[in-house]
Amino acid sequence: MRSTKGGFLITQIKQVQGRIFDALLQKAGIEEFNGAQGRILYVLWQEDGLPVVELAKRTGLAKTTLTSMLERMDAKGFLERVPDRKDRRMLRIFLTPKAQGLSDRYNQVSDKMNRIFYQDFSEEEIIVFEDALEKILDNLVQKEKET
Repeated sequence: MRSTKGGFLITQIKQVQGRIFDALLQKAGIEEFNGAQGRILYVLWQEDGLPVVELAKRTGLAKTTLTSMLERMDAKGFLERVPDRKDRRMLRIFLTPKAQGLSDRYNQVSDKMNRIFYQDFSEEEIIVFEDALEKILDNLVQKEKET
């Protein structure tokens, strides 16, 4: 197999993207949370009241990392951790009105980030690129299940 650098490039992209996204959030006046916390909010804006395990799966964050982030976000008044009605051991995460009110501004920043990502890409290139990324992610998720 020839030498490849996909993983290295993905890591670099993630780091640079994170810095740019955090700067865009600040520029938009969203200083209440960082990009990683924004991923949590984004998932909950799509479907509120998820259990912690499902939220970890959808954000790609480790459960231990997510738990500490949820504690900080709870302290800032962005969410509430509520025991499930049927299984008191399971916590469901609900957004507060404060967090719900940030959705539109966050989506504007996210749209701007997407325009930066795909600048000078054709529609076909975007499809091929995202298909390849999904395939890589599927490979990694499958391997993680095996270990």
